Amino acid sequence: MVCIRKATVNDLLAMQECNLFCLPENYQMKYYIYHILSWPQLLYVAEDYNGKIVGYVLAKMEEESTECKGHITSLAVLRTHRKLGLATKLMTAAQIAMEQVYGAEYVSLHVRKSNRAAFNLYTETLGYKIHDVEAKYYADGEDAYDMRKQLKVKKPSHHHHHHHHGGGCCSADLKADEKHGSAEAKTE
Repeated sequence: MVCIRKATVNDLLAMQECNLFCLPENYQMKYYIYHILSWPQLLYVAEDYNGKIVGYVLAKMEEESTECKGHITSLAVLRTHRKLGLATKLMTAAQIAMEQVYGAEYVSLHVRKSNRAAFNLYTETLGYKIHDVEAKYYADGEDAYDMRKQLKVKKPSHHHHHHHHGGGCCSADLKADEKHGSAEAKTE
C-alpha cells in the first residue's frame, strides 16, 4: 500500500532523487527548500510500505500574478509504481490545498508536447485544458503546452461571506489549514 501525505523537510532529498530518476528537468536543492518554506501545504509525497518515496508533487502559488493562481512545478512517480493512480492522488491533494488554504481560482502547469501519458492524465483524468503553447520552453528546445484547470468560479464582489484573513488572496488562511489538514486522508 502506498500512502499520500504532506511532505516534510526530511523528504526533500528523496523527492530530488525521485526527480533525477524520472525527469530531465532537475532542480537544485535550494529550489525544493524555497517551495517548502514558502508553501508547505502544497508539497505531497507518495510513500510505500518500506518508507520509500516513490512519487511527489512540488507546487506553489504564483506571486507575481494579479489573479490568485496555483502552479504545479513538478510531478513524478517512479516507473515501478506507475498505473496505481498515484499521480492523480498527488495532483488532487495539491489542488485541494491550493483552493482551501490559499483560495486559488485556477491552477496552471507546463507539459512537454511529446509527453502523451502526462497530457492524457491532465486532460482526461484531471480536467486541464490547453491555455497556450510556449515555444521552446524546455532546455532541449521542445515546446510546452501551458495548461490550466479552473478550481472555483469567481464570486461577484458583493458576496461578503467570502472574506480573507490577513494579506489578500494568496496568503495562507491558517484556520482553513487546520480545518482541512485531512487532504491526505481524503485522497488515500
